[in-house]
Amino acid sequence: MFIIIHSIIKIPIKVNNRKDFLTMKTAVIYFSKHHGNTKKVLDYICRGNDIKLINAAEIKSENLEEYDLVGFASGIYYSKFHKSVIKFAEENLPENKKVFFIFTYGGLKEGYTKSIREAVSKKSADILGEFGCYGFDTLGPFKLIGGIAKGHPDRFDYENAANFFNEIKNK
Repeated sequence: MFIIIHSIIKIPIKVNNRKDFLTMKTAVIYFSKHHGNTKKVLDYICRGNDIKLINAAEIKSENLEEYDLVGFASGIYYSKFHKSVIKFAEENLPENKKVFFIFTYGGLKEGYTKSIREAVSKKSADILGEFGCYGFDTLGPFKLIGGIAKGHPDRFDYENAANFFNEIKNK
């Protein structure tokens, strides 16, 4: 529960002795290259949410202790999260954090989060959920045919991602 004054000042109220979801500090560690699909999704989610985005390709170390919620986001590279995101999780994620995953892909198949799940599970993380959507892909042979998943992420992908985040921040 919270009170909004003049629509810009948010005053959190304790409910059942837990922090209100609007006061939860959130960081998302991400890697987004090629067409920037994953970053586009994250930028949309950041609208109206106080989220610190950490580019795993540029920042190798960050103290995540102060964050209540930690996300890991990546395009899918050879059926898994980018190695910089996995390495960041292995080296920087504190024990027992609430985490979530966001990813974009050219073609849908099972198992995209297996490697990042393994990395955060070693830190006894509480995995709250995952969100994936199509992203325009012209890597490798897809370039020859003009790419796959053209037009994605689209507005429905963005809205679904925002809905996902709003649901998990309440857990």
